[in-house]
Amino acid sequence: MSPFIEITNSSPFLQFITALLVGIIFGIALEQAGFSSSRKLAGMFYGYDATVIKVFFTAAITSMIGTQFLQYFGLLDMKQVYINHYYVYASIVGGVIMGAGFVMGGFCPGTGISALSIGKIDALFYLLGGAFGAFLFGEFYPKLDKLAMAGYKGPVKLSESMGINDGVFIFLVILIAIGMFWLAEKAEKRFARPDINTEY
Repeated sequence: MSPFIEITNSSPFLQFITALLVGIIFGIALEQAGFSSSRKLAGMFYGYDATVIKVFFTAAITSMIGTQFLQYFGLLDMKQVYINHYYVYASIVGGVIMGAGFVMGGFCPGTGISALSIGKIDALFYLLGGAFGAFLFGEFYPKLDKLAMAGYKGPVKLSESMGINDGVFIFLVILIAIGMFWLAEKAEKRFARPDINTEY
């Protein structure tokens, strides 16, 4: 187990400070990568800018390989790492809703906050819409609880639900990433939009 985890577990204040610092650093990274631009983010769906796909797969592969090495050297105890509970049908419905919101608004919640922090007005309305959607979900939850709880699998990793070990899963993700990188390059050439300024 990492000594850092032992230290932060002993102090709720340090946990809060750690989360705050990680959030700030993550927000800065998003803004510096250009993810505060709704045009760049929406470009993923229209094919003219595949930066999001490239960054997503790069981050996923880096984190998966990194956790494997940290476990091997005894610096990370996966029992201390929170794993989201998996609800099959809620994940599908939620993914469709978020995807629709992403392509229409040009943001996801994280990039929306990053854009708002530098004064983007469209991000403000996007986040207000998200907050209103969360409010509606809370109000109608008694009628949606069966759907929300359907297909519950517990706190499992995707590799576990597929019945394969982590090494094989990481290898498959790398192969998928290579294919996606190739398709992304083809798409950017095919659907190039030099008239769109993705820096805004």
